[in-house]
Amino acid sequence: MKIEVLRNIGKKLLKEISLIRRVPLSKIAIGVGASGDKTYPIDERADEVIISGLEKSGESLTIVSEESGIKEIRGGGKRVLIDPIDGSKNAISGIPFYCTSIAVADGDTIGDVELAYVVNLINADEFWAEKGEGAFLNGEKIFTQKDDEFYLIAYEAQSPRKDIQRIMPLIAESRKIRCFGSTALDLAYLAYGAISIFVSPSFSRSFDFAGGWLLVQEAGGIFTDIQGDPIEVQKISLKRGASLLVSGNKRLHEKALRLLSRT
Repeated sequence: MKIEVLRNIGKKLLKEISLIRRVPLSKIAIGVGASGDKTYPIDERADEVIISGLEKSGESLTIVSEESGIKEIRGGGKRVLIDPIDGSKNAISGIPFYCTSIAVADGDTIGDVELAYVVNLINADEFWAEKGEGAFLNGEKIFTQKDDEFYLIAYEAQSPRKDIQRIMPLIAESRKIRCFGSTALDLAYLAYGAISIFVSPSFSRSFDFAGGWLLVQEAGGIFTDIQGDPIEVQKISLKRGASLLVSGNKRLHEKALRLLSRT
């Protein structure tokens, strides 16, 4: 698959979602997605736009979507991991920080991801990466942080009481911390060098971080779970599979692992 296919889907999403944002977003769930989370109208519409675009590509694909689950196009093929709206709670609350994340894998593990696309649905920033070709923001090549200072640590806390306690030794050492509420965007901006570390102690699903994994890899970062074990072997699935520790470089990662080992 060519990145142009995903960028065309992104253009359609930007148009559709901007129209939706002109009216108050419904905060009433319309169902439950394949992942078990609540589905809102904005999630459903984004999922429809993405799948329609993939169907028009003419390729044989196996969809793995947070909303619609597993679906085969033309008998199935490469896996396409979709998080239609990553940051749904932000979206329905009127907080302007959410995105769409799409990753294409030629196999059944995270290490098989070969193409990634993340589009910020508020400011239209487009991040993409192709295995072996680098990572890009709006067409310009990007790189992760080079030194080992904790300038900004971003985190996700699905269970705040437990998660924040688990990562406190790490975030206490940072100059600034942020909880933005969109894992894919956190990882994209880490690949850009704006974030030093991203940490999520609770388990995430593969479509939450698959696109971000390739972006970070291609930009020069390090991506493991919070014990330092590889993420590449994680199976692509709708189930929660791994905690996340992501760093701009090896020195940052080693410092973070040492701090996390204190808990």
